[in-house]
Amino acid sequence: MADGSIVLVEIARGTLSRVTPDGKVEVIADLGGGPNGAAIGPDGACYVCNNGGFRYHEVDGLLIPGDRADDYSGGRIERVDLATGKSEVLYTQADGVAFAGPNDIVFDREGGFWFTDLGKAYGRVHDRGAVFYAKADGSMVKEVVFPIETPNGIGLSPDEKTLYVATTEAGRLWAFDIKEPGEIIPAGPPYKGRFVGSPPGLNFFDSLAVDAEGNVCVATIFNGGITSISPDGSTIVHTPTDDFITTNICFGGPDLKTAYLTLSSSGRLVSMDWPVAGLALNFLNK
Repeated sequence: MADGSIVLVEIARGTLSRVTPDGKVEVIADLGGGPNGAAIGPDGACYVCNNGGFRYHEVDGLLIPGDRADDYSGGRIERVDLATGKSEVLYTQADGVAFAGPNDIVFDREGGFWFTDLGKAYGRVHDRGAVFYAKADGSMVKEVVFPIETPNGIGLSPDEKTLYVATTEAGRLWAFDIKEPGEIIPAGPPYKGRFVGSPPGLNFFDSLAVDAEGNVCVATIFNGGITSISPDGSTIVHTPTDDFITTNICFGGPDLKTAYLTLSSSGRLVSMDWPVAGLALNFLNK
């Protein structure tokens, strides 16, 4: 944010929170469920993908997310006034189909937003994932890609002609050519998109950010760190962290060369210098 603070979600706590530059954590809004991705919209409010809640397990002092929570409250998109903390539910379904687990979100220049729904696992059943597009005023939401297995991180290329989606369990990055806001140009199977890249070994992909050169920086689980993938997939660089559940990255600082990472199993927000400036987000890093 402009004051140097970081706005983030605490999924297990159920809150949208602010971390001040001196490291103090303040709750902006108690949303319940499982606040997941968050982005600033054209009206200055924060839009939150709420997955409805995970069941958590503590293993050797680390917090590990699992299946749908026993008190799962349903997937939804929420709008939070950062000044007052007041929240409202904007969307809970598209075309009569309820969201299972909205996950991550990105705004385009027109003020609409793309978001992923990871799906939800419970017992032997797993709801399949999807990609949606919606307007910030609550007037329209539609499904754009379905089915797609465990879609998680989502972002836009610098020219906003390409939508990137990272799938968690396969650890793959996909690209979708954008025809206009909310519409893609269908490519081949399996998801109507183009396969960009996937690193060797066991890598679960989480949320992502795009840098100013168009590289897609994907938070990576198990092989904990950030996996940076060039737009054509020819170059893949891994920057390790000390947390095997590294879940998100964003860029800040005066030159956007400070990377802020969420290390989720240990519950930490860290920062580090990044070799390439991050891509300025619409309605935030201007």
